[in-house]
Amino acid sequence: MAVKTKGQGGISGATIDRLPLYFRTLRLVQDEGRDIISSDELGRRLGITPEQIRKDLASFGQFGKKGVGYYVNELKHNVGNILGLDNHWNIAVVGIGHLGAALANYQNFVALGFNLVALFDQDPHVIGTVVNHVKVEDSRRIREIVRQRKIHIGIIAVPAAFAQGVADELVEAGVQGIWNFAPIKMQVPETMHIVNEDLSIGLSSLSYYLTRT
Repeated sequence: MAVKTKGQGGISGATIDRLPLYFRTLRLVQDEGRDIISSDELGRRLGITPEQIRKDLASFGQFGKKGVGYYVNELKHNVGNILGLDNHWNIAVVGIGHLGAALANYQNFVALGFNLVALFDQDPHVIGTVVNHVKVEDSRRIREIVRQRKIHIGIIAVPAAFAQGVADELVEAGVQGIWNFAPIKMQVPETMHIVNEDLSIGLSSLSYYLTRT
């Protein structure tokens, strides 16, 4: 099935944000041994209306067969292609504390099309250790190693006080995207793609709702 391409400006951010949810659910359905899934069932699993699912997917091409549903493997492949997961992005984690080590040990990176190729830390006791078959390098070598290993995405898991400096190093080294877990607003060039994950915000929001239950 051919996938048509559109500029980001023609597709809503909400649609783009739902694509990873579709991909994850289709992986689970595939693991269940299912060959076909309807938009109704996909919607029930995600809490999204079937109409919205059909509209989202129609933004990128024609998928599925009327009266039959979506072929799971085919749709998963196409959604993965839309997300660019077949590009096999090289990634690095900076900061191998508890959070950074957990991210480095995430077993689904490869399944999602990401290759963990470098780890960095400034602690002499951590430098030289191996996490998930990758040796931890000295943070002072970020620029050198990012260029050598052609790293596309940098994951920042350092304390807030050091995060901007790490971001500057990654930008200077030439990464194309940053996944930031430090609780600060990064100053990066407009051309840099950055996703911020602040765990405290999610917990604080949950606390708000629990307090009023």
